[in-house]
Amino acid sequence: MLLKAITRLVAPVLILAFLHGCSQPAAAPDVSFTTLDGQTRQLSSLKGKVVLVNFWATTCTTCVAEMPKLIETYNKFAPKGFETVAIAMDYDPPEYVRNYAQKNGLPFTVALDSGGKAAKGFEEVRLTPTTFLLDKQGRVVQKYLGEPDFAKLHALLDKLLAEPA
Repeated sequence: MLLKAITRLVAPVLILAFLHGCSQPAAAPDVSFTTLDGQTRQLSSLKGKVVLVNFWATTCTTCVAEMPKLIETYNKFAPKGFETVAIAMDYDPPEYVRNYAQKNGLPFTVALDSGGKAAKGFEEVRLTPTTFLLDKQGRVVQKYLGEPDFAKLHALLDKLLAEPA
């Protein structure tokens, strides 16, 4: 009788603990990317910051339409420890990417994904824009297919930036 009572009390706690453990964000892949100035960087070098990784292309109308909002988001949150990495898809000609970044004054890191290794590391990204939001521990907390709801993204950024590293 006592064993049944203990089992009834403990089982739900164990189930909740298990489910909580399963719902923890997954670690982002530690991909490397080449910035427009030719530097190769590892995503893990940004640990300690909240990071938005945006896969995009100059030929993607939604990507181009969301860029001003990404710039605005970066400018608003960068002083608080936020970083954006816009990774151009491997099929996007590097000169197009350079010209777009320069013409539009992109203030964040713009990278080329030669060979598509970064896109492969992030769940084989094929559709643009696809964006991943990482917390300060380098875990994926949100994935966006298409343009994010920027009001909700900003609220989530406020929350993530307020958390300890």
